[in-house]
Amino acid sequence: MTTKFLIRALTVLLVLCGAALAVLLFLSGPNEPISPPVGTTAPQTLGQFIALDAPLPAPALALTTRKGEAKQLADFEGRWLLVNLWATWCAPCVAEMPALDRLQAKLGDKLAILAISEDRRGAEVVDPFLAKAGIKNLAIFLDPKSAALNEFRVQGLPTSFLIGRDGKIVGKLEGAAQWDEEPMLSKIAGYVAR
Repeated sequence: MTTKFLIRALTVLLVLCGAALAVLLFLSGPNEPISPPVGTTAPQTLGQFIALDAPLPAPALALTTRKGEAKQLADFEGRWLLVNLWATWCAPCVAEMPALDRLQAKLGDKLAILAISEDRRGAEVVDPFLAKAGIKNLAIFLDPKSAALNEFRVQGLPTSFLIGRDGKIVGKLEGAAQWDEEPMLSKIAGYVAR
């Protein structure tokens, strides 16, 4: 009786440990950046931009630059913002980054794109990815503790928010987009021209 009880107790303990390990691995996300499939330049699944019926206040969010400098989302008030939450391990995120970079180059100071990395290892994985991808125009921020995901109540990556000069969210896009191509380019340009 004691041996059977001990075997059952050990079995239950092993199952619980295995489940806990699986949850930890899932929550930590992959540690290495990934590359988009060879020969593809556009995300394979495109999200749809949804304008909000009534603009909502953007969260009071603390940001960290790749050099460790602290910023606040409110520091950008008075400008049109496109806040993009992404990670190097997210294939659609990786695929859309060049389009975001080109959009920033096209719209210049009319729009500030804030690309907030959700990579847990921060600059350690983000910096090599940016260098390899040739991303030069985006303001990149680090969020290794996923505060932005929580504040914006994001379900998945990539997710982007268009924020007006008054600090209110006017639209949202869940998934990737070809930001620098029609019709998205005209849609964003129309907002920032207001």
